[in-house]
Amino acid sequence: MSRSTTRSRYHHEDAKPSMKSARPNIVILMVDQLGARALPSYGHPLVKAPNIESIAKHGAVFENFYSSFPLCAPARLAFMTGKLCSKIGAWDNAAQLPADVPTFAHYLRLLGYRTCLSGKMHFIGPDQLHGFEERVTTDICPSDFNWTADWDDPWRTMDWFHNMKNVKNAGIAERSLQQDYDEEVSFRATRKIFDWARDPDGRPFLLVSSFTHPHDPYVTPKRFWDLYQTDSIDMPRVPYIPLGQRDPHSRRLWEQYDRGDLALRDDEVRAARHAYYGSISYVDERIGEVLEALTRTNLLENTLVMLCADHGDMIGERGLWYKMSFYDWSSRVPLIMAGPGVPTGRRVRSNCGLVDILPTLVDIAAGGDWDGYPEPPDGRSLLPLLIAEDETRVAVSELFSEGVAAPYVMLRRGRYKFTFVAYDPPQLFDLAADPDELHDLAAHPAHASLVADFHSEVLRRWDLPALKEEILRSQRRRRLVYQALRMGQITPWDFQPQEDASKRYYRGTNSYHDAEERGLLDAPPPQ
Repeated sequence: MSRSTTRSRYHHEDAKPSMKSARPNIVILMVDQLGARALPSYGHPLVKAPNIESIAKHGAVFENFYSSFPLCAPARLAFMTGKLCSKIGAWDNAAQLPADVPTFAHYLRLLGYRTCLSGKMHFIGPDQLHGFEERVTTDICPSDFNWTADWDDPWRTMDWFHNMKNVKNAGIAERSLQQDYDEEVSFRATRKIFDWARDPDGRPFLLVSSFTHPHDPYVTPKRFWDLYQTDSIDMPRVPYIPLGQRDPHSRRLWEQYDRGDLALRDDEVRAARHAYYGSISYVDERIGEVLEALTRTNLLENTLVMLCADHGDMIGERGLWYKMSFYDWSSRVPLIMAGPGVPTGRRVRSNCGLVDILPTLVDIAAGGDWDGYPEPPDGRSLLPLLIAEDETRVAVSELFSEGVAAPYVMLRRGRYKFTFVAYDPPQLFDLAADPDELHDLAAHPAHASLVADFHSEVLRRWDLPALKEEILRSQRRRRLVYQALRMGQITPWDFQPQEDASKRYYRGTNSYHDAEERGLLDAPPPQ
């Protein structure tokens, strides 16, 4: 098999049927900690991601798509429910989604789709399916309440916090747990595609294939490292900002995971970025394996493919790393889609975010308007944006986890981004004139009315004092429950993939000849 780092796997014809005339299959390719600005389809000059690029070439790129919460578990819950995290109690990386909150997996099952999850979704608690009919891998992160934030002591450093060792030790690693995981994710996803292609069940399918790269640690195998020349690796566009010149939230992030203990050198910053780019190329190859399975099963022509991420990574910009920031490297993520009904070469500028995925999927599956919601989602379908821009749309992001001590919120409206937390000055950036967010306009008299308008919108959208009290109560409950469940006999909530081996291969549950015939799949017609 040729390497997908040199050849794209995506071969989709430009002429596509309408989504309303034939319900497509849906494959969502989710990656972890990938900022939009790190992809070539969003302007990065160095990164090699041919499979992701091929999806962009044959489909639509959403240029101003935002994480609903720049942290793994809450972002994924917003993605799956179409609800803001403040509406569903998705406070941090140990937040449990109540089993009665519908996800897009529930909705699509009701609408006649088979649904399967392969990979990470960071579900917390005993419900490890949340509507999926099947789940073919375990998760890579804890499913318990261990990673609960603590606003009773908000600046305490906990043992599971990020630190700078992942930057200091960046480089080549021929094997990592994350590589083990993502190779299982792609294998299970491709096997499921081949199983479905041989299955007489005529239902369309939803497959979520969710990878953990390019999330730190910043390591990558040598052949992906060697795709990039060390001297060509770009240093941060915005260099290290001294601590005294940073905004208050950025200073607190430094105090949480940096603290100057490991004093980074420029070559170490460059190595971390180098490995991050290699990890993008690595996960692009895994994505290529899923796309190749769709091609080989002749399913690609009637499959809508969607590429997205939960949040980004600062990768040294401004001297910041990882996530939990509303700066664009952390909060703006890719959304690229191609397939039936998606115009080729479309660039969508309108503001949107992860909460818009659920209503979009329901729109696709239902073939138009659907009134089956028990309550309306916070997001809106993205399909109208494939036809015309909507400058009135607002992207919303929230942060309630470690790194803050009160609800921290962001609004992207038009060209402006506004952030607010009760104990710090607000921030306002004009992203059209200042894409690197270097000039905070919030204190400028010329923008006083705009700041007041944004502040009023924040107060309309959230009751911040009440929200803080609700979060504190949840944290206290979860810390108590976690401590209790660690005593005596421990029964993990982790998902255990089950497979009936008697139904695989020639195991005797059916005749040999029936099994042999059922296992064959004809080759697709020549392209």
